Amino acid sequence: MSHKQFNVKNKNDGSSGRLIFSAVINLLITVAEVAGGLLSNSLALLSDALHNLSDTVAIFIAYIACQVSKKASSQKRTFGFKRIEILAALFNSIVLIVISVFLFIEAYHRFKNPSPVKGEILLIVAITGLAGNLISAFILKNSSKKNLNIRAAYLHLVSDTMSSVAVIIGGTLMYYYGLYWIDPLISVIIGLYIIRETYSILNETINILMQFTPSNLDLELIKLKIEELPEVNNIHHLHAWNLNDREIHFDFHLNLDNNLTIDEATVIRRKIIEILNEQFGIYHITIQFEYNCCKNREMIFATKDK
Repeated sequence: MSHKQFNVKNKNDGSSGRLIFSAVINLLITVAEVAGGLLSNSLALLSDALHNLSDTVAIFIAYIACQVSKKASSQKRTFGFKRIEILAALFNSIVLIVISVFLFIEAYHRFKNPSPVKGEILLIVAITGLAGNLISAFILKNSSKKNLNIRAAYLHLVSDTMSSVAVIIGGTLMYYYGLYWIDPLISVIIGLYIIRETYSILNETINILMQFTPSNLDLELIKLKIEELPEVNNIHHLHAWNLNDREIHFDFHLNLDNNLTIDEATVIRRKIIEILNEQFGIYHITIQFEYNCCKNREMIFATKDK
C-alpha cells in the first residue's frame, strides 16, 4: 500500500456521517435525562445527562476536526490542518476530567444531605439513555480504531454507556429499598471511570504534540535493519514523530561505506524506504546521505542551548 492510498482510505471511511448521527442521538438523550433528572431529583441521572451533553459536544468537535483536517496544505501550512484532530482529542479529554471533578463535588454535597429519588422515572430515562448510547457506540466502533480523535469521542460514549448501567442498577436499589445514598455514590463511580478511560488518550495526545517517538517504534531495531545493508556504514541523528495518530515522520543521516554516485545512492534509498514501509509502517521519510562528513554519529543528537 502506498502512502497516498493510506491517506485516501482514512478520508473516505464514512466517519463524518457516523459522527453527526451519533451527535443527534446523544443530544436527544441529554434532553431526556435533564428532564428525567429534575423530575426524579436524581444527581446520578443529571450527572449522566451532563456526561451525555459532553458526548454531544465531543462528537461535534470531532466532526469539525475531521472536516478541517481534510483541508489542503499550503505554503504557509505545509502540513495542512491534520493535527487539529489531536487538539480536538486533547480538548475532549480535558473536558471529561473537568466534568469528573464537578461530579465529585456534587456527590459530596449529596452525601452530606441525601434526598429522596423517584426511582421509576429514573429507571425509564436511564434505560432509554442506555439504548441510545449503545447505538452510538456501535456506530463509531470501527472508526475509533483508525483515528485518535474519533476514539476520544467513542470513549465518551463507552463511558456513558457504563454510567447508564450504573444508574439503572442504582435506580433499581433506590426504587425497591430506598437506598438514596447510592445516588451520589454512582456519580463518584462514573467520575472515576471517566478519568481512568481518559488517561490513555490524554497521554497519547500529549506525546504527539510534544513530538515524542511513537510508542510502537523501536529505533534500535530500525537502525539495526538499515545498517544490515552492505552499502551502509551507519545511520545517526534519528528523529521520529507522529503528525497525527496515523502518520509517522522519520528522518536521519545515513553515512555510506563508499563515495557513491547519485544513481547508486538512489538504489539504496529505495531499499531503505521499502524496509521502513513494509516492516515499520513509516511512509514519510527524509534521508540525508553522507560520506565521512559528520563528526557526531550518535543515534540521537542532543542539541544544547547556547
